[in-house]
Amino acid sequence: GVLTAFSAASSFVRRGPGAESLTGPGVGKMIHSLFLINCSGDIFLEKHWKSVVSQSVCDYFFEAQEKAADVENVPPVISTPHHYLISIYRDKLFFVSVIQTEVPPLFVIEFLHRVADTFQDYFGECSEAAIKDNVVIVYELLEEMLDNGFPLATESNILKELIKPPTILRSVVNSITGSSNVGDTLPTGQLSNIPWRRAGVKYTNNEAYFDVVEEIDAIIDKSGSTVFAEIQGVIDACIKLSGMPDLSLSFMNPRLLDDVSFHPCIRFKRWESERVLSFIPPDGNFRLISYRVSSQNLVAIPVYVKHSISFKENSSCGRFDITIGPKQNMGKTVEGITVTVHMPKVVLNMNLTSTQGSYTFDPVTKVLTWDVGKITPQKLPSLKGLVNLQAGAPKPEENPSLNIQFKIQQLAISGLKVNRLDMYGEKYKPFKGVKYVTKAGKFQVRT
Repeated sequence: GVLTAFSAASSFVRRGPGAESLTGPGVGKMIHSLFLINCSGDIFLEKHWKSVVSQSVCDYFFEAQEKAADVENVPPVISTPHHYLISIYRDKLFFVSVIQTEVPPLFVIEFLHRVADTFQDYFGECSEAAIKDNVVIVYELLEEMLDNGFPLATESNILKELIKPPTILRSVVNSITGSSNVGDTLPTGQLSNIPWRRAGVKYTNNEAYFDVVEEIDAIIDKSGSTVFAEIQGVIDACIKLSGMPDLSLSFMNPRLLDDVSFHPCIRFKRWESERVLSFIPPDGNFRLISYRVSSQNLVAIPVYVKHSISFKENSSCGRFDITIGPKQNMGKTVEGITVTVHMPKVVLNMNLTSTQGSYTFDPVTKVLTWDVGKITPQKLPSLKGLVNLQAGAPKPEENPSLNIQFKIQQLAISGLKVNRLDMYGEKYKPFKGVKYVTKAGKFQVRT
């Protein structure tokens, strides 16, 4: 639902003309209180930035939750007589914020995702147990991330200078000495005039790596035609460079990209005029951009499936036969292929032989899983045999769909290619690297 769309955009601020960053002006006192709620409906942590708001305000949230068919469908914005409740669902937890004045809801949703990302970054997971184990750090982080109802420090590398991440040793020492994790010195990073980068960064090996990761979502109909296809892509960066490097990353074919979301470090005007990503990077790991390539640009489909699945009327058996082969994959190997099929309820079991890989059929869930591995074009993998059905049961009305997972290393299926990375403002020569990988997202073949 709506929430998954937001979580996809979790680490971004949309930068359009006149857009404001997360710390921008023009937003009234923003978040008044925050409640963390687990799947059983227990409020296990609350934080108030102004006066205390009673937990009973969450009753409106629980009411909406009961009406929703599943967790993904709880409305992200709920209005109550005196407040708005704006929430996200992440890692089996609800982050429910209480707002007293009208603010742009996406602004609050974005902030809540930042909070969840920070917990994930600090504790290795964003779970109830991790939050309870580190409750002191959690309150320290919330105090820094939101100042007087406004977002303040939301970038991980700045926070880590203010509040040290937990280590086993530090937790033991703190519990014995009663000290806290707040740093004694004012962070140097807050004094750099770039809110996402700390000052005085030094590395012996200066490196900049970029991962271009594309997921292809597609629906292929019975005849092999593409009903729907689109690519969701991200470029993740790992930058370990000394000083204040100013980078510019250019592409061979930037016009491919639609609907791009940028990390706040990117100079939007330069992208608009030249289609070049120009930025002073945060230190460490971050997501530089996310983008879509929609079907107007004719998304290449990397695999095809030949299939023949048939059930006879008044017969207790059926035939199953599928073969998978490579299509347009620019000479790269398609690997890590798995085919998952939800067979009809009337299927009792399946006797199949595979020319490659192994298969399992679960007679309870009726799920067939075929672990294919990689395709070598000389001998295409196939899986075929008999399907046993309940005697006397009506023939299944429709054939099952095939859900396919795969991976292609060193290829961005959209054809996106990095042209060059240039660095200004520092004298050393950094080591640079770009990796590409394509994966199947929701990739479905109808039979």
